[in-house]
Amino acid sequence: MTAFLRERADSLTEQMDRPDCDPARLRRSYARFPVINFLLARWGRNFERRIRPLLSASTAATLLDIGCGGGDVVRRLAGRAAREGLRLEVTGADPDARAHAFATSRKAPDGVSYRRALSSDLVAEGGRFDVVISNHVLHHLSAAELAAVLADSERLARHLVLHNDLRRSRLAYLLFLAGFWPLGPGSYIHTDGLASIRRSYTPSELRKIVPPGWQVERNGPWHLLLVYRPPGAGSA
Repeated sequence: MTAFLRERADSLTEQMDRPDCDPARLRRSYARFPVINFLLARWGRNFERRIRPLLSASTAATLLDIGCGGGDVVRRLAGRAAREGLRLEVTGADPDARAHAFATSRKAPDGVSYRRALSSDLVAEGGRFDVVISNHVLHHLSAAELAAVLADSERLARHLVLHNDLRRSRLAYLLFLAGFWPLGPGSYIHTDGLASIRRSYTPSELRKIVPPGWQVERNGPWHLLLVYRPPGAGSA
């Protein structure tokens, strides 16, 4: 692995995380995330293999997206369920007012709602969801924040948790550097995407820090999937 990718660059700060970042560039970044997630994040496959078996046409299941950002993943999952005649109520939660404002400005399928909230806020409210997910959130968190989000996820989920994040590798970095620069101008997509890869984990790193009961799995060539099934929930 290239020298600067051998260790996780956890001290890097992504521009989108700065409170004083340019709001126009931030909005363009949120608007372009659906392309990135459609091409790389494999939520269609995970819906088919892991989430769909928990859904039915008669009883509504619930899903929470922690750190939903602009909300494209929740809109995609809700739309997929609706097209297949399955009942799914989806909540996207994000503490950032800018993300919440962007998400609520976009048209969404029926059954989608947004909360400006942390996962700990939902735990304090006694919230429970059949499925809890996140997308590209884990690498943003400090060690203490990561432990807290995983603990919250265990309390919030009835059946399944799926935390999808980037996998740090030389190939992933070079692919993003060469292939996704067209999405960069006027946004933070390219610079922050490269920083995200440098901040992300390798499989062995993530396995060393997750609590018992969590599984680290490959999610295609560029991502890791952190999976948790509460005791007694069965498999999907």
